[in-house]
Amino acid sequence: MYARRRRGYFLIMGGCLVLFVSAATFVRIWSLPAAIALCVVALLLPPIAAIVGNTRGKDDRWWDEPPEDPETREARKSQAWLDELERRKRR
Repeated sequence: MYARRRRGYFLIMGGCLVLFVSAATFVRIWSLPAAIALCVVALLLPPIAAIVGNTRGKDDRWWDEPPEDPETREARKSQAWLDELERRKRR
């Protein structure tokens, strides 16, 4: 589950590095405004990479979620059923 996020993060950060290095080495020779534009785009990519690297997928467990086991699930179902019966008896 972490491999997908790590791969996305490193792809975006690699693109950022390529943009910055290419702007500083050879794009500035042909066009200074284009090199500045590449640097601005490279400046915007690290926050996007951080968001991609920290976004939880559908299958990912969050850090404070307890693992879902069948006994816990059944206990919650039976407790909800008992609570419903209690409410019916009070009426």
